Amino acid sequence: MTKTRNKPGRFAWVKWVFIIPVALFLAVQAYFFVQIWWWVDHNPSMTAFMREQQSALREKNPDANIQQQWVPYSRISKNLKRAIIASEDANFSEHEGVDWDALQKAYETNQKRKKVARGGSTITQQLAKNLFLSGSRSYLRKGQELIITYMLEALMDKERIFEIYLNVVEFGKGIFGAEAAAKHYYGIPASKLGAAQAAKLAVMLPNPRYFDGHRDSSYLARRTGTILKRMGSAELP
Repeated sequence: MTKTRNKPGRFAWVKWVFIIPVALFLAVQAYFFVQIWWWVDHNPSMTAFMREQQSALREKNPDANIQQQWVPYSRISKNLKRAIIASEDANFSEHEGVDWDALQKAYETNQKRKKVARGGSTITQQLAKNLFLSGSRSYLRKGQELIITYMLEALMDKERIFEIYLNVVEFGKGIFGAEAAAKHYYGIPASKLGAAQAAKLAVMLPNPRYFDGHRDSSYLARRTGTILKRMGSAELP
């Protein structure tokens, strides 16, 4: 009697079209998770955004380097901490990574103005983007940003998240972190920043390279005054 072999279906390959992308997706998420876990008690050297900006600088000057110096949380002025929370994420100490109310308000503002006038991203979301992602905008990138955001909140406390953010956020062309910013703009360490100085730095964050070259703009002065008034009520982690 001739045995009939079970031949694989003609379209057995179709399952791999789904399995391989899912496996790759999970592998990428595992990489992000392990990296964040490592950064719980180790400081990042360079972020994806830093590398991107350094590459851009080196297109014009092959010897160019970004300016960044890590300092512990305790050596960063409370004025700057309060100013950034007041300006960027008033509910930082309360939310779990995403401030959905702020996102809704940003969406409504953008709809009225017919342009992206507000982002609504929290400090944790901004950190997620800076650590791992490019500056491009897409729904896919935003989705990945949210996943990383919740990983950060799950593995780190708020103070650690804020400490890393303060040390890697962009403050100007090639200027990253509070220490480099304080020295670049005022010639002092981050621990010595006064209230007005800190408020001005915080206001620059949404568009730091522009304001680096327009430090005396009327908008910057008005917004700095507003943040100065709000800083007293900013809750630190």
